[in-house]
Amino acid sequence: MKPLIGITLGDPAGIGPEITVKALADHPVYETCCPLVVGDADILRNAARTAGRLDIKIHAVQNPAEGLYVPGTIDVLDMKVVDADKLEIGKVSAMAGEAAFQYVKKVIELAMAGQVDATVTNALNKEAINLAGRHYSGHTEIYAEFTGTSKYTMMLAHKNLRVVHVSTHVSLREACDRVKRERVLEVIRIAHQACIDMGMEKPRIGVAGLNPHCGENGLFGREEIQEIIPAVEEAVKEGIMADGPIPADTVFSKARGGWYDMVVAMYHDQGHIPLKVVGFVYNQEEKKWDAVEGVNITLGLPIIRTSVDHGTAFDQAGTGKANELSLLNAIEYAVNFASGKQK
Repeated sequence: MKPLIGITLGDPAGIGPEITVKALADHPVYETCCPLVVGDADILRNAARTAGRLDIKIHAVQNPAEGLYVPGTIDVLDMKVVDADKLEIGKVSAMAGEAAFQYVKKVIELAMAGQVDATVTNALNKEAINLAGRHYSGHTEIYAEFTGTSKYTMMLAHKNLRVVHVSTHVSLREACDRVKRERVLEVIRIAHQACIDMGMEKPRIGVAGLNPHCGENGLFGREEIQEIIPAVEEAVKEGIMADGPIPADTVFSKARGGWYDMVVAMYHDQGHIPLKVVGFVYNQEEKKWDAVEGVNITLGLPIIRTSVDHGTAFDQAGTGKANELSLLNAIEYAVNFASGKQK
């Protein structure tokens, strides 16, 4: 039986609705899963017009069992939380932020109840959800709260490059303070288990340093000596093939070259920048993105959650030019995790 995948629309003023239509209209998604969009049917209908896909039928349902799950039809669990006539495409608003939050909350509820096998999220806008009074720094924190999860981390993936993070949506000052032995070891353990879950028998985990040159034996900082090295040593004692700390300016190149199956990054940008350098490809001559690829996966949750690895792209919203590749990759990862066959 094909897994049922719940896909949120993300911020309805962003590109999420458009790329959802494109992903489910032009690609053989239905051969591997039953996709159920969680959002507003009216927003999806407008997105179909933006994408030039008036041939696609939008089928509103009230529960997953009502879905048809056939090509040419997009099933949407109609939340009816947005006034489509008042929504300003490409603009931050409390209404859109509240909608994005409600979509995420609903898909989590469906997954926790076993009504969907995995969840995929389109991008939300952090300013918008906070304007709506939902004070979260991102999807990861929403999932953690509504699944009751305390030990989790963000993983980014693009082909054979996979990265997990010790911290994500905090200031750089706070990120440095969060590099503690217990947390680094926790993330190494989560990374190791994720690799096992993806079918790797003996995963190799590369652990990045925090400071330039890993601190040069304390000259540029002592976090490596006091926090990271003890965490790596403990992981090795537990039988984990962890290596590090390794300077951040080389560890990602080594991972792309096959030295490591996963890299533990110390903070948000340390892990995000290399992934987006290889996954986001802009065509200067044609003035367009040839590729916006990469998948965001939250590890440590009791349910499966994958996501696009880009933002709401308000500058592209409503133009019909948004690229759906990242969403397709996220759906593929969700299907493979749900099917127990991710490699």
